[in-house]
Amino acid sequence: MSEERIGVATVGGNPITLIGPELKVGDQAPEFTVNKDLTEEATLSDYNGKVKLISVVPSLDTRVCDAQTRRFNEEAAKLGSHVAVLTISVDLPFAQSRFCTVAGIENLDTLSDYKFHTFGKAYGVLIKELQLDMRSIFVIDEENTIRYVQYLKEMKEHPDYDAALEAVRSLL
Repeated sequence: MSEERIGVATVGGNPITLIGPELKVGDQAPEFTVNKDLTEEATLSDYNGKVKLISVVPSLDTRVCDAQTRRFNEEAAKLGSHVAVLTISVDLPFAQSRFCTVAGIENLDTLSDYKFHTFGKAYGVLIKELQLDMRSIFVIDEENTIRYVQYLKEMKEHPDYDAALEAVRSLL
């Protein structure tokens, strides 16, 4: 059974339970398997040798998640090919693809944690009550060591974009 962290975050001010460990700077990034589409999977290992900025959003169909994904898409274009920017949500791959087409998202990978929630459980962001991944940011270096992490305390708040981007730039 996975660790449960009760009351460490809220949705609209209501406490929620996060499943999985609270990862910290210096921890080895856990492996995960998510979906690119219904049949093709992606893992952390697929991005070996790159700096990884992982932007976790509950659902691309919400205002803050939309803004977060658009912001990191814009920044990804400036970071270069040595950086992989990933947006992970539990949205179905169809919905992610539609969102990217409509929003013009083409500089980052959208990945779905819908099938097994391995990302959410490994990174301590799976919301027990909602089966969504809690908004968070992880910056992982080329050797898969976590160099920056932000777990949001309230789902509806924006992450600290500048701090996350500075963490990425410090690794280049």
